[in-house]
Amino acid sequence: MFTDSVELTVSSGKGGQGCVAFRREKFVLNGGPNGGNGGKGGDVYFKCDNNTHTLSHFQRKMHIKADGGKPGEGRNCTGKSGDKKVIIVPPGTQIVDMETGDVLFDMTTDGQEEKFIQGGKGGLGNTHFKSPTNQRPTYSQPGENGETRAIKLDLKLIADIGLVGFPNVGKSTLISTVSNARPEIANYEFTTLTPKLGQVNIGDYESFVMADIPGIIGGAHEGKGLGIQFLRHIERTKILLYMVDLGNYRELKEQIEVLKDEIASFSDILGNSKFAIALTRVDVIPPDEIEVLVNGFLELLGLEKSYTNEFNFDSKMPFYVQDSASDELGFDIKKPYLVAPISSPTHKNIDALKHALFNLVQIDRV
Repeated sequence: MFTDSVELTVSSGKGGQGCVAFRREKFVLNGGPNGGNGGKGGDVYFKCDNNTHTLSHFQRKMHIKADGGKPGEGRNCTGKSGDKKVIIVPPGTQIVDMETGDVLFDMTTDGQEEKFIQGGKGGLGNTHFKSPTNQRPTYSQPGENGETRAIKLDLKLIADIGLVGFPNVGKSTLISTVSNARPEIANYEFTTLTPKLGQVNIGDYESFVMADIPGIIGGAHEGKGLGIQFLRHIERTKILLYMVDLGNYRELKEQIEVLKDEIASFSDILGNSKFAIALTRVDVIPPDEIEVLVNGFLELLGLEKSYTNEFNFDSKMPFYVQDSASDELGFDIKKPYLVAPISSPTHKNIDALKHALFNLVQIDRV
């Protein structure tokens, strides 16, 4: 089960009680106090781990506690400190304070470890309270209580490319074709109910991460369809790939305008992010109609068909790729980096799309 938001109560360990003890040995007269200190309570840490990708293992753990410190012992022996509690979370998890709403930590890197709350101090044993006027103290300190905090864990996936499109336009088919992800694929809307991540390999040593989220419909930012429940998973994604269905009953112009409006309404940053457009399902459109549809769409966007083909797109189909030397950023972010007709089932232009998107990711990383 995919879970991307949980509320927890987290407590650090209580310090151990100080000890009241006195030295009692043969041939030692008037042995004084020798009660040891209590052990320190366990701290609570958060650690980011690539081997986990959901928060579902927290659903039955509403209160997480670190171990308390052990009481002190005689002969000035300090009690054992409580073991620290390490809470494992997947990359992209934000730890949010429930009272203030502040983001306390943003766990983004594998192996990242952050100390959250500190355990209570152990109490002092009676040996600390001896004095010339009180040579037989019969009291010690209790250990300090640990801290308790109410928090919320929010998971926002980290990916290089985020897929955006209406339901049933081929997002899941594309990510299953180009990556190791295996989402459910079926011929009905809202097949994808949870976000999916897939690693797209380019050669032996280069790759990028693609994220698929459930389909978006008009009014999604207001809660329609699956609403904004999963839109936040592409908040960290700097590059969007809009999936526009050539075989859909909606006009191409309507699809791209609604999608861009929904994204912009949800997040100004995402609305101004770099983007590309994939025109899907060329396999269900007659070849002579494809050219008319794609050229009409490019004209609508104020773009011209590309004649240079560094990514080996099918030359029989019109497509558009920006000139990488158009400006200092590498390309004009107000226009799509590419507009390409594709078919995931037949692998039409899929390899070229992979390399073009990888090039876009490389530009963004510079």
